[in-house]
Amino acid sequence: MNRNVEIKARVASREAIERRVRDLADEGPVTLVQEDTFFVCPRGRLKLRRLGATEGELIYYERPDSAEPKESRYAVCRTPDPEGLAATLSLALGVRGVVRKSRTLYLVGPTRIHLDSVERLGEFVELEVVLRPDQSASDGAAVARDLMARLGISGDQLVREAYIDLLEAL
Repeated sequence: MNRNVEIKARVASREAIERRVRDLADEGPVTLVQEDTFFVCPRGRLKLRRLGATEGELIYYERPDSAEPKESRYAVCRTPDPEGLAATLSLALGVRGVVRKSRTLYLVGPTRIHLDSVERLGEFVELEVVLRPDQSASDGAAVARDLMARLGISGDQLVREAYIDLLEAL
């Protein structure tokens, strides 16, 4: 499986953090509109990300619920028929919930920075440090902590849960 180290944080001022991100970014911004349907899954999380009528990604991931930088293991399978796949998975597994968001993506070295506006939840920033096969999770955590400091993200802003968990808690 692929691996990254990630954090999620609530954002008080999207404009302020976006200015800082732009100053660091190697690439971006790219704006994405995403709808993630989460399915009932015995372990980890399984979601179908709709990117368009003929483009989607089935994503399975395992990640501990922790506010600190944490390793995520994931697998992605692209599909040209997200609606058909969603219908089949809904019948087979059941739907847990749907997360809708607008995401602005920037790249800083090996890190994907997402500025997310999540329906019903608000504004967030996510850092995903993509790990090479020879890199340890602690290497990725060091990169994440450095970027957190450079972006002014404090520990009290960090979020433990996935967006789907936050929506279920409403």
